[in-house]
Amino acid sequence: MTVSVLVVDDSGFFRKRLTEILTSSGQIKVVGAATNGREGVELAEKLRPDVITMDYEMPVMDGISAVREIVRKHPIPVLMFSSLTYEGARVTLDALEAGAVDFLPKNFEEIARDNSQLQKILIERILDVARSRPGTRPPALSHPQPAAAPTRVSGPAARPRPEPAPRQRRDIHASTPPAGPAGDTEAPRRHARRGPAKHYAVVGIGTSTGGPVALQRVLTVLPATFPAPIVLVQHMPASFTPAFAERLNKLCRIEVRQAEDGDVLRPGLALLAPGGKQMMVESRGGQARIRILPGDERLNYKPCVDVTFGSLARSFPGKTLGVILTGMGSDGKEGCRMMKQSGSDIWSQDEKSSVIYGMPMAVAKAGLTDEVLSLDDIGPRLVEGVC
Repeated sequence: MTVSVLVVDDSGFFRKRLTEILTSSGQIKVVGAATNGREGVELAEKLRPDVITMDYEMPVMDGISAVREIVRKHPIPVLMFSSLTYEGARVTLDALEAGAVDFLPKNFEEIARDNSQLQKILIERILDVARSRPGTRPPALSHPQPAAAPTRVSGPAARPRPEPAPRQRRDIHASTPPAGPAGDTEAPRRHARRGPAKHYAVVGIGTSTGGPVALQRVLTVLPATFPAPIVLVQHMPASFTPAFAERLNKLCRIEVRQAEDGDVLRPGLALLAPGGKQMMVESRGGQARIRILPGDERLNYKPCVDVTFGSLARSFPGKTLGVILTGMGSDGKEGCRMMKQSGSDIWSQDEKSSVIYGMPMAVAKAGLTDEVLSLDDIGPRLVEGVC
């Protein structure tokens, strides 16, 4: 089946070149092109394409405003193009929060070349985004009031702050999740009886497409006193992870920052793997530290969930909780297998709430998942299930 695409960009060169690349695949048809966000909204309504590619900086209406309006009206997957800068990262994260499914770097020089690898990536990403599930995602998040973000103070002068009022949460035991289709490996696990809270030495969370918003939903539920350290692996470029860590830190009650070599794991701290590198955890002399290594060119993902989870399995056998969220591919499956073999527990996001049901499906189908949870249930489940 041919995937129809609407291209929204104020650069005539970019519209033309992108159209040439996409149509060369034989699987994609560019059905329209818009020069600004307002035009993009109007053409999206008229053409109802399978995928929309969206620039950010455009006249009349910017890309984020256009994404927000398109997603509000129709569940059309949007792929953002962004610059690989700190500001580009901030804008892209805003676009993902507004409802965009995924993003790609916008590099005019690379686009202009006859780069077969780049063309392959563009085509594959469009086809993957076309298979996403924007209509079943949780609604886009609104920005919280600045006062809700705690100000952290360290050192001798630090004074205790009152804990923010607990967030309202639904009783996740009161509702019965829908049964999966016949043969669905998740179905029997959804109804598994949950035991008492467990003590975990560390919680590892891995994700890819749809992950920035998913991580935000999970981590903002956790109290500042969350009793376990957390390591986060999100497939993301090196220029994006600092901005993403800062964003999470402002929104969460726990502390979140990009991991650095030698960081010590501690309760209430979430460390995000830096883009373009690999993050491992080593436990020596009763203390767990982060090791940041150069990205191995033989690995598709930098950072890679399998690498981090494998190190957790070795350092904390039987004492780790692994959580796999939305994402393309199967990264995390082998790391989860190592965790399970050491006696640790695995949770995964369900299909209905996943933007791309790839990574969590791979783990569930391999029989590695102890609990399959909706995205909005994962944060509350961590609060009640980790002592």
